[in-house]
Amino acid sequence: MRLISALKVAFTGLVAIGAVTAYGHLSIGSHYAGATAAVVDEKGGMRVPSDYRTTYQMLGTWAVAADGSPGSKEMHVVYVSPGAIVSYRKDGHFADGTVLVKEVFETATNEMTTGTVSSAHQLKGWFLMVKDSVGRYPENKLWGDGWGWAWFNASDPLKTTSTDYAADCKSCHVPAQSSDWIYTNGYPPLSR
Repeated sequence: MRLISALKVAFTGLVAIGAVTAYGHLSIGSHYAGATAAVVDEKGGMRVPSDYRTTYQMLGTWAVAADGSPGSKEMHVVYVSPGAIVSYRKDGHFADGTVLVKEVFETATNEMTTGTVSSAHQLKGWFLMVKDSVGRYPENKLWGDGWGWAWFNASDPLKTTSTDYAADCKSCHVPAQSSDWIYTNGYPPLSR
């Protein structure tokens, strides 16, 4: 009798664990699948992926020159979701669901034996873009021109401070409009 009771409790526990696990995977309700579903929710809200430094591929680094002094004032380190580089090299386009994460760092500039050197010092935040080839979120002002666009302060990778991509993000990308709003010339791995 005790064995049957123990088995019932164990079975009920396994069912509960299964339900919680399934709910955890399905609760986001994203219109995307795979890794992108962990970045975008059902309303088009975005978050910085927690594992991008270990699972994404590095595209390249940009150094923003300091005004009136040697070195750089910012460094931008850009990562792209797994498989995006191979896909891009096939046809010169980012596949639907591609995620780009740009880390923006304040720099430290010092004299070294090789000369004046700037390195990443303090993370300011992240700029995130998610490719949307089908216009999934027409009511969300963070989505348009084939992408989801969002800035996140370093203090909160789960909540964007952007409110409207056209006002907050797009102007910096206008010179790259012909390459789908991405400065692809700065990313050697995309060369075909």
